[in-house]
Amino acid sequence: MLRQVIVTAMLAVPSLLPAQARPQSVVSSGAAPSTARVPNELGRFPIVEWHQVVAADGTYKVSRERFRAELRELHARGYVPVNLSELLDKTINVPAGKTPVLFTFDDASPSQFRYIERNGTLVVDPTSAVGMLLDFIKVHPDWKPKGLFCALPAAEAGHAFFGDKGIDGQKTAWRFPKLRFLVQQGFELCNHTLWHAKLSKYSDAVVQEQLARAAMAIDSAVPGYRVRGLALPYGLWPKNRALAFNGAWYDKRSKRDVRYRHEAVFEVSGGPARSPYDPAFDARSLPRVPLQGGTKLSNTLDQMDKPGKWARFVSDGNPKTVVTP
Repeated sequence: MLRQVIVTAMLAVPSLLPAQARPQSVVSSGAAPSTARVPNELGRFPIVEWHQVVAADGTYKVSRERFRAELRELHARGYVPVNLSELLDKTINVPAGKTPVLFTFDDASPSQFRYIERNGTLVVDPTSAVGMLLDFIKVHPDWKPKGLFCALPAAEAGHAFFGDKGIDGQKTAWRFPKLRFLVQQGFELCNHTLWHAKLSKYSDAVVQEQLARAAMAIDSAVPGYRVRGLALPYGLWPKNRALAFNGAWYDKRSKRDVRYRHEAVFEVSGGPARSPYDPAFDARSLPRVPLQGGTKLSNTLDQMDKPGKWARFVSDGNPKTVVTP
């Protein structure tokens, strides 16, 4: 079968291009590489969404057993974790025949990331989501620590950077070290407002305060960190949608404007997302696959294995080319 390669003329001056606009070769081929899956890098990929990982399934909850099972299923079916930055910068690099998946964790609960003290040393609780994920990666080294934690700095019930005030055994002093640990491991951080505010009910001033102060709190924990994404609490947009992407709040204490800029905004649901190489890809409204009691991962993955609008992204193994069937 003929292979058609189209290379943009801008290749002559790559230094003038921003990272996210780097040109790609586009290859059309019906032939698969050494894998059973035909490359299709314009296909869909899942952005999965977890909240609490606890003893039993429920609203916004999955059991620890189910969480482990979902990791096993994703791995067995050829999915590889990626980071938000790889989507925005179009630098996805997963092996041939594999499909990217973006893990997102909302609300920063202790169930996602708990510390326990052993002989005066802090260790990650192996029954928290972070502990289970890192243990899974140790056994499956083809996966790397990647995923997005959409954090709340000042929410109640311990949802303040993964626990405070002794709730679920978590000390307030551990909050900032947890964020630094995640970034050091390779994970990324995301804005989720200051305390899970329903942005649709507030004034422009309050919306900007919620988003700017949340970004400022992340910066306090990880100085200079670039927050590129926002997960909308309850999927509710502010009345002025533009404020979800850019805004500022005046901090009287430091006497300065605190600005934020989000390149990506996550919805609550919507199914698998379009490939970043698809001309219709829109990082400003990214759908997700929420996982909780009553919603099962297998249903979405089964649908993605079928022809149709949700047909899955399949890598050709070469990050410099974009291959379609």
